[in-house]
Amino acid sequence: MGAANYLRMVLWSFFGIRRRAAAGDELAQAKPVALVAVAVSLTALFGVTLWGLAHLAVGMLGR
Repeated sequence: MGAANYLRMVLWSFFGIRRRAAAGDELAQAKPVALVAVAVSLTALFGVTLWGLAHLAVGMLGR
């Protein structure tokens, strides 16, 4: 499996709109360590993005 497949699997799971049969087939072929690494990375990226937007908004209000 390529990195794009892991990325797609994690993003679909974040949104929760993947068919169970298709998800089961992909999950059977996935390596757990790589899947967890992609999920943690995307979660961290999402958190940093939210933090940055909040920091920007608070900074604009403080002017």
